[in-house]
Amino acid sequence: MAKRDYYEILGVARNATEEEIKKAYRKLAMKYHPDRNQGAAAKEAEEKFKEAKEAYEVLSDPQKRAAYDRFGHAGVDPAAAGGFAGGHGFGSFAEAFGDIFGDIFGTGRGRSSAYRGADLRYSMEITLEQAARGFVTDIRVPSWDHCDTCDGTGARPGTKPRACPTCGGSGAVRITQGFFSIQQTCPTCHGGGRVIPDPCPACHGEGRVKRQKVLEVTIPAGIDDGQRIRLAGKGEPGVNGGPPGDLYVEIRIKPHEVFQRDGDDLHCEVPIPMTMAALGGEIEVATLTDKVSLTIPEGTQSGKTFRLRGKGIKGVRSAYPGDLYCHIVVEVPVRLNEKQKRLLRELDASLKEGGAKHAPQSKSFMERVKGIFTAE
Repeated sequence: MAKRDYYEILGVARNATEEEIKKAYRKLAMKYHPDRNQGAAAKEAEEKFKEAKEAYEVLSDPQKRAAYDRFGHAGVDPAAAGGFAGGHGFGSFAEAFGDIFGDIFGTGRGRSSAYRGADLRYSMEITLEQAARGFVTDIRVPSWDHCDTCDGTGARPGTKPRACPTCGGSGAVRITQGFFSIQQTCPTCHGGGRVIPDPCPACHGEGRVKRQKVLEVTIPAGIDDGQRIRLAGKGEPGVNGGPPGDLYVEIRIKPHEVFQRDGDDLHCEVPIPMTMAALGGEIEVATLTDKVSLTIPEGTQSGKTFRLRGKGIKGVRSAYPGDLYCHIVVEVPVRLNEKQKRLLRELDASLKEGGAKHAPQSKSFMERVKGIFTAE
């Protein structure tokens, strides 16, 4: 059976670039790889896989491609087309095939020897007053820090790390089994690409040491519970010269004895005596910053809410402060003596003589209840 045209196999034009050829081959190799095709379709997939591999080896090599373009299959050495363990053009094939195995099995073409440091998180508990006004404080963070003895190299002063003899500094090795070429992390340097013959005595070759860091943190006024402050570059140091990570300070606000926060607004309960609720008066109410006088109208009921504008919290991204909502709680007197009980009974009798005008809510409630039982 005559061989198909190599350009047709890969699905590219005859003037395709090297990158287009490589991309087309990778797509076919991923599709027809034996590990991805099992059962009845395995044999056909294997043939297509070999066919694409043969086409790529020829078209990825400039000399073989020129010979193929001029003389067709006759211009290409059959041994070179079928053998992948060596010979001219193997490097370009292994490069593409290594990428494919990296996609399938999670291995790469060699890691960079420099790694970014890990990010750190620090939880800070503050009061509502501190959150409202903001402040500056110091925190102690246990972390890996740059080793000053070896300047982060991991090698004893006066010496230097060397390129890994196993992988030559690439961080990866290539294992060839038949026509398969698999790239793996170097077992000697574990992907770092270098070894340290004489480790630093201070950090034992790590290039970093464990210590407590003291950092200054500015807590902005108006910060809310759960918000984070990012300290760029204050996380763990990088490895092999990589950049450091970041430190995130997460804010937790302690429960307050008086106020509950809702965004920029504050809420509080204000207890008043029964007599003030009935007769009206004035009461002093505390805010986060000062005290204000609150006028209680005559006949104020429990649950009534008074709004004090601008007495809340000005959030981090807010243009104006929120409000303070005072929720009235009418306090019923307890532990009455006989005289007080007698006076209340007299007041109760007097109120009943006045009819429903003294208790409009009670009248409305009783009428609604009566309507339930009389409804058909």
